[in-house]
Amino acid sequence: MPVISKADLYRKLPSVDELLHTPELVLIISSAGQAAVTDAARAVVANLRAEIAAERIDSLGVELALSGIVGAVEVQVRRTLTYSLRPVVNATGVILHTNLGRAPLTPRAIDHIREVSTAYSNLEFDIETGERSKRDLHVDRLFRKVLSGGLTGEHAGIAPDVSTIVVNNNAAAVVLALNTLAEGGEVIVSRGELVEIGGSFRIPEVMSKSNAVLREVGTTNRTRLSDYELAINEKTRLLLRVHRSNFQITGFTEQAGIGELTALARRRKIPVMEDLGSGALLDLRSLGVSGEPGVLDSLQAGVDVVSYSGDKLLGGPQSGILSGNSELIARMRANSLFRALRVDKLIYSALEATLLAYVKRDHDAIPILRMMRLSKDEIGKRAEAVAGEIRSSRLLVEIIDGQSVIGGGAAPSAVLPTRLLAITSERLSPDELSAHLRGSNPPIITRLEAGRVMIDLRTVFPEQDELVVNSIRQLNR
Repeated sequence: MPVISKADLYRKLPSVDELLHTPELVLIISSAGQAAVTDAARAVVANLRAEIAAERIDSLGVELALSGIVGAVEVQVRRTLTYSLRPVVNATGVILHTNLGRAPLTPRAIDHIREVSTAYSNLEFDIETGERSKRDLHVDRLFRKVLSGGLTGEHAGIAPDVSTIVVNNNAAAVVLALNTLAEGGEVIVSRGELVEIGGSFRIPEVMSKSNAVLREVGTTNRTRLSDYELAINEKTRLLLRVHRSNFQITGFTEQAGIGELTALARRRKIPVMEDLGSGALLDLRSLGVSGEPGVLDSLQAGVDVVSYSGDKLLGGPQSGILSGNSELIARMRANSLFRALRVDKLIYSALEATLLAYVKRDHDAIPILRMMRLSKDEIGKRAEAVAGEIRSSRLLVEIIDGQSVIGGGAAPSAVLPTRLLAITSERLSPDELSAHLRGSNPPIITRLEAGRVMIDLRTVFPEQDELVVNSIRQLNR
């Protein structure tokens, strides 16, 4: 049998122009556009040429590839024109799953984004005076209501001069605050609070980027008030408290109370900042979660500035929020970094709608708070209903006790009791079963434990239960 050269194999490939004139691709061009289909055809032909060059394909392989080349172009067009960012079903039981986008927004936030973004808006315009205004005023008024203590009466002693500004994430908020309040000076931090969170966000490195000087005090496990007091000198600009939101130190430990720290700061006329990270606006103890201080707690204790995230326990869009003493917040607003880090009208729209739910005390309108409030029995009833729809001779479906977690670097020790669907298949391994669910539309993301696929309906919206059922039913066909 004669050996066919690479040159002969190359000559078998059609030109891009030939491909574009096939009836099937002419039809696709009418809907997807000439540019997208041309790029897809070039990619497919280039891939075949690369396969020939690497001798991974012979004459028979080229013939097979050519028989399906139009279909390959169609697949490439779909891949190019399909969104990469997609909705998924979070069946992991991790409420604030960083890899899955953290807090889902309330539908009211989406409605407000739509109405503001599809028209012009008064983002920086005062309708009453007809003059230019500041964009952060739209949410500052709502933060004042939430942080005044008027909503619950639990924190009525908070000063009325608390102001709030918003930047693009909590890391940016920390950088802005440190640069404004401590550039060129020292910031005193406990060694036990020099944390690293996702994305290699480390307090010492952030301190350096803000042009502030880190002054470590205490030890990893024990830092007393006297350690702060002895470290204060003429270069001290700020006392910084960093909430250990994603880990715990247990055993032989000691940490100065926030009230003690603020009292010391008052005596020495130095501001105190607390990086809370998660930023709960609701008392989580009512949901069975302890050890996670809220923004109100910090302000009530006398903290001058609190930084926190918008897309964690607050339940809103990704943003970094700074609340506190109005004079200090005004200095941050005047910092040129604020303009570089500010957020757009979409974030303000979503944040405004989220905060209005707090003002109205409609906490169930905020998805993550509603998920946290679900009882074990409520989740168990849904699990029983789903199990009844998917049980078969090919699947073993059990309902077992389990735990949901907050996630997102919040409340690391807090767990919520739940009921789990534990699924095994006689034909598929746990990894294969999990991959099948990820291949659904939309993808269903689960967790693997003890050789079983676990589905926690706490983080699955009730209207998505049917999607889970239909995806698992396909295994029985």
